Amino acid sequence: MIRVFACVLALSLAGAANADCRQALALGLDVSGSVDAREYRLQINGLAAAFDNSAVREALLASPGAPIAVMVYEWSGPSDQTVIAPWVSMVDAATLNGFIETLLQTARRDVSPGTALGTAMTLGAFYLDEKPDCWKRTLDISGDGKSNLGPRPRDVKNRISARGVTVNALVVGSDNPISGGPRQGEISELSSYFRAEVITGQDAFVETALGFSDYEAAMTRKLLRELEVMAVSDLSLD
Repeated sequence: MIRVFACVLALSLAGAANADCRQALALGLDVSGSVDAREYRLQINGLAAAFDNSAVREALLASPGAPIAVMVYEWSGPSDQTVIAPWVSMVDAATLNGFIETLLQTARRDVSPGTALGTAMTLGAFYLDEKPDCWKRTLDISGDGKSNLGPRPRDVKNRISARGVTVNALVVGSDNPISGGPRQGEISELSSYFRAEVITGQDAFVETALGFSDYEAAMTRKLLRELEVMAVSDLSLD
């Protein structure tokens, strides 16, 4: 198994030799009105902890000669987004540690209450346009509710896919689904919405978190899946 993995890695990196990076990964975090202060901290700290996971670190730093580039932005209403961690190429442990520290030092800001998911997707694709030479470009959208402002996700996702961007989603369910709350019902319904309306591109998928307390574990699973060495199906093997 190790030899097979090494072989796939070598072939993958050979194909990316002329690229500035082997993958660009933009992460968009939902910070709309349905996310309270406690949940915000769980999300930010969970994201930082996921990047510090030993398996994720190994995947990120596997080939510093063809590094992975990562950035993080927050989104809520149609005109309320901000970058909290600008593009950085993961060339060594110090760079990764600095990125994690940036996340941990991020403080919550005042945001509008709306959920402009289509706008957030369009913005993520715009950021990924800044990395045209990367072999693979992935937009990672986290959300705990359906879009209620701005363009509908279904109306923008095909244009995003046509630009060579894959959109994956991390759906966050209610922390207490029995008592209800501001989120959009059961996690199965919300996952179905993101699957039908949001994700697009090759091998796109939806990951789920059972509340923000589960965010770290769900994000770790998601990153490991996104950062896998390019699958054999992506290679031209005759």
